[in-house]
Amino acid sequence: MALDLPAIQRTLRESGLDGWLLYDFHGSNPIATRLTGVDRGAHLTTRRWYYLIPREGEPRALVHAIERHNLDMLPGRKIVYSRREQLEAGLTELLTGVRRIAMEYSPECAIPYVSRVDAGTAEAIKARGVEIVSSGDLVQAFEAVWTPEQLQSHRVASEALYRIKDKAFAAAAAAVRAGAPLTEYELQQQMVGWFAAEGLISDSAPVVAVGPHAGDPHYLPTKESATVIGPDELLLLDLWGKLAQTGAVFADITWVGFTGRDVPSRMANAFDAAARARDAAVDLVQAAAKEGRDLRGWEVDRAARAVLVASGFEAQVLHRTGHSLGESVHGNGAHLDDFETHDERRLLPGTGFTVEPGVYMADFGVRTEINVFRGDREALVTGPCQSAIVPLLS
Repeated sequence: MALDLPAIQRTLRESGLDGWLLYDFHGSNPIATRLTGVDRGAHLTTRRWYYLIPREGEPRALVHAIERHNLDMLPGRKIVYSRREQLEAGLTELLTGVRRIAMEYSPECAIPYVSRVDAGTAEAIKARGVEIVSSGDLVQAFEAVWTPEQLQSHRVASEALYRIKDKAFAAAAAAVRAGAPLTEYELQQQMVGWFAAEGLISDSAPVVAVGPHAGDPHYLPTKESATVIGPDELLLLDLWGKLAQTGAVFADITWVGFTGRDVPSRMANAFDAAARARDAAVDLVQAAAKEGRDLRGWEVDRAARAVLVASGFEAQVLHRTGHSLGESVHGNGAHLDDFETHDERRLLPGTGFTVEPGVYMADFGVRTEINVFRGDREALVTGPCQSAIVPLLS
């Protein structure tokens, strides 16, 4: 993506920052390489490079002599180094006049998704009297905010996922009624075919999990590990995908069915708690959007998890409430997390994310996952919400 320098510099001024320093070595900072457009497939990038976007004026770069052309697509003057002494002097020159900059850094690695700058590089910057703050919200603003076309691509992908989910539940129900063995893996592979028919791509085949396997949030069936989907069992489907086109963003949903007529109360109660936790999170996001107030990722996670704790499921929570959605299924925006991390990034207008609380036990697990897009003054759930476990043989 092309850097929007005027927008970045405006955001830097609004944030009280002197600049944004993008840095990479051997692909260690994919955020910097995406933002700058450095194509590691087209260029050898085996040396350190720095690109400083100041709040005012022309950007400047520090590049190695044998890779001096790698940032030619970007505006600004270059400082070229070869020897380490030249690198040290060049870094000092690069940082002249700045005192507070953003980098892909997170204090104590609180948000590891952003923490891409190594400790030694951070030490070298700080030794020159420069304060480093996290670029987390900057990254969001220029990598996680969707265009109208991306929102539309998400909606199309979401509708396709719901159709695939319905087909999968119908196939499982038909197999159980007919007494025809159908394994988790076989159903998963049918779904892979439906993905292709819908024009969707993904980084993984979907989750198809029965009984105890549903108690593992990241279970993926293999031909060897898969069990047969039998009668009166809980069946969890988690599927994510996007359109096979440049710039498309993901949709990601989870639904739970029961291969019988009457859902056991123990399962129903666990799902009810997860659904109420989901709704508490959505209510909070929608209220904040309507009021135009900032909301942090950790706040939403805390609101959802409070419902699960009050319902007696504190020990059965294994993961955060949700994650950012983008061109990767786990995007570079704020996650709904005060469990695995303390995500202080704001839920920016124009960003999308999942809400997916779950409850996991030794013999089953439940999760309900929806997608939310936060606009300027509203937050939209982009697909149907599951209200209860679906009895597939009713």
